[in-house]
Amino acid sequence: MTVKSDKPKWASSNKAIKAVQVAFDMDEKLQYVIRKEALDAGLGPSDQIRNLLELPVTKRPKRPRLTVSLSLDDYQLLAQRYHIPVEDQLEIKKRVMQELTNHASQVLNVTE
Repeated sequence: MTVKSDKPKWASSNKAIKAVQVAFDMDEKLQYVIRKEALDAGLGPSDQIRNLLELPVTKRPKRPRLTVSLSLDDYQLLAQRYHIPVEDQLEIKKRVMQELTNHASQVLNVTE
């Protein structure tokens, strides 16, 4: 037996559909202040803006990750840099991770 609902499946998405992303063109120094405050608070810039505007912020867990887009040309350059085959993208990602980790560790050692 199938239970028929009065609401379509996607009816719960109406709130999300009505949300509109708003971009602010601000002086770089002003953007920096808001981004730094967000970073210091462990928030994304949009959550920091919501805090400043006293709007609710959803408490969803943030994955601590950094991202970068790599083209095929980028992979070729990195493969040459690390002396490994360009097809071994997993190893390239591991080497990039290690290089970023080493860089951050050196910066932390200098500033501490």
